[in-house]
Amino acid sequence: MKDLIASLRLVVFSLLVCCVVYPAVLLAFGRVAAPRSAEGSLIVDSAGRVIGSESLAQGFTRPEYFWPRPSAVDYNATATGGSNLSPASPEIADRARGLIERYAPATGERVPADLVTASGSGMDPHITLAAARFQIPRVAAARGRPAAEIEALIRENTDVPSLEVFGGEPLVHVLRLNLALDRAARN
Repeated sequence: MKDLIASLRLVVFSLLVCCVVYPAVLLAFGRVAAPRSAEGSLIVDSAGRVIGSESLAQGFTRPEYFWPRPSAVDYNATATGGSNLSPASPEIADRARGLIERYAPATGERVPADLVTASGSGMDPHITLAAARFQIPRVAAARGRPAAEIEALIRENTDVPSLEVFGGEPLVHVLRLNLALDRAARN
């Protein structure tokens, strides 16, 4: 009986440390060290309503918006993850073919790879600069705006990674870019 009580004390102590104290310390540290990230990097509109997060992709399908990378989880943040299908899977190839048809590239034009392949999490909020530039003709035509204006908005919403020296490339944040398009349309 004495061993059982000692074991139960150890279990309760371990649960307290691992499930209460440790997460509370990490949460407090996160709120102090990176308060914006700890709160979800939320993007709010002029009325203060949350419209998205800088960390999570949203699905855009209308022609007047830039489209993000495809998502194996349909942009559901509660179920992030890849499809677990092999790159050689016929389903992946069929999905890529369908996306290429949706983008309707001109003869000889290649659709950037990130527009037809999902990220590992399915929630990547960025596309490459090449993927954004590829979509300029569609977005400019749908909005009735000059391509140069759309290109300028892309440049304003491009994030340069801190490790660009090691091969990282500039990325465009899709939600911020689409919000900038809407603001430009109102002006």
